[in-house]
Amino acid sequence: MSKKRILALFLSALLSVSVLAACGQTEDAEEGGFGTDEASTSGDPVFGGELVVGVPQDLGDSLDPYQLVAAGTREVFFNVYEGLVKPNADGDFEPAVAESYEISDDGLTYTFVLREGVKFHNGADVTIDDVLYSYETCAATTVIETLAAALSNVQDVKADGNSVVITLAEPSPDFLSYASMVYIVPADYADQATSPVGTGPFKFVSRSVQDNMVLEKFADYYGTPAYLDKVTVKVYEDPNAKMTALGAGALDMAIHMTADQLASIDQAEYKTIEGTMNLAVGMYLNNTVEPLNIPEVRQAMNYAVDCQYILDMTSDGHGTLIGTSMYPAFGKYFDESLAETYSPDLDKAKELMEEAGYANGFNLKITVPSNYDIYMQMAEVLEQELAQIGIKLTIEPVEWDTWLSDVYTAHKFESTIIGFDAATLSAGAMLNRWMSTDPSNMIGYNDPVYDELMTKAMASTDDEEQTDLYKQAAARLNENAANLYIEDMADFVVMKQDLAGYQFYPLYVMDLSKIYHTA
Repeated sequence: MSKKRILALFLSALLSVSVLAACGQTEDAEEGGFGTDEASTSGDPVFGGELVVGVPQDLGDSLDPYQLVAAGTREVFFNVYEGLVKPNADGDFEPAVAESYEISDDGLTYTFVLREGVKFHNGADVTIDDVLYSYETCAATTVIETLAAALSNVQDVKADGNSVVITLAEPSPDFLSYASMVYIVPADYADQATSPVGTGPFKFVSRSVQDNMVLEKFADYYGTPAYLDKVTVKVYEDPNAKMTALGAGALDMAIHMTADQLASIDQAEYKTIEGTMNLAVGMYLNNTVEPLNIPEVRQAMNYAVDCQYILDMTSDGHGTLIGTSMYPAFGKYFDESLAETYSPDLDKAKELMEEAGYANGFNLKITVPSNYDIYMQMAEVLEQELAQIGIKLTIEPVEWDTWLSDVYTAHKFESTIIGFDAATLSAGAMLNRWMSTDPSNMIGYNDPVYDELMTKAMASTDDEEQTDLYKQAAARLNENAANLYIEDMADFVVMKQDLAGYQFYPLYVMDLSKIYHTA
């Protein structure tokens, strides 16, 4: 057994003991030491109180609902903005600003009956005009390309009494999911970017850039009211600062923890629950940069890296291998066998490197958002793994805002580590971004076969055919090693022992309305 494997096993065992200790007071813990919040809940829910929750990234320069780029920002604003429908914890779409909806037999007409008595956070009543304005504005300004594409298929939006009738040019099985992303905002309000107004269970109070955001319970919410009176979202881009705050008991809750961080948590004060991140996490490769523009080089990198080893070293083995730009919550679109395509094979990797003309390897820079401790850990493991085929990886840590501007927006990078979410449970939301014509295609992937598969999938009105085409497209990304896909990470949340109600969704959201203190 190699020294590397012995070290991995030792650290894995050590982390297992530490993590089990950290979760020791969680009742009905599952195998591996982690329980669910439902299993550990005791005591009656209490209305009122405050919550301070730590998050790993700032919440964006613009708070305009149609300009929300970062998944972390949308995660928080799930509590502030709502569409005509909204997703629930089961992945279904339930009425929100609309009290009901109907879909015509031909799949072209969606009729939403507006719920009576819905108010905006500024006290104004929601009207049909606000809905029409929201759809028009979202279609014209949204920065989410998949949503823009979906809205370009909308032929007409009109009022019919207390209903909104949306007519599509072509049937779209995913349209309801996109309707959940068209947040309803007041038509006569111009300050959404700095002082947002929505219809959700919490209203925006204030924001301090790179420090915090304050939300308060919306007393006039039409639905089930939130338990908590106030939530302060604290930004900790420095993982050490977050751990210090937890050690001092200054946080009631912290999300997106790593397995090794859990070892330092006071088990008497905090409990831990585990879910999944619903992210396609990987080493994303700029396909326009030499030699990453050579498929054989990318394939060699995939063969050289043991993704399970990355999970063992960074998350005590927790997480799900993916193999492509899809994760398990997508159900019928997720093909778990793709994670086995590039089983570690150093001989194959070296053969491909020699075939590509890089038998001696090359230098490669990986730009990593430093506020995500686990991505930094992954980069260190990748540095070790890729060195086996002569690739010298230089790790460049950057702040989150720099990553967004330089890597995501300007595409000025060679490789990076990040996780992509879908914003909605639509396969197109995960796969469209790698079409050659998509502006969000930051890796410059250009494959006519992939483009054709995606074009056919989006045009298909047959669910079985569309599902098959999306799966073929996902397999194509795997075959061409567009990126080095790693995992859908396990998601660890710590919360004080008197808190309960946290739910994991099949999307990247944080539902603060369900969280409560116990008596």
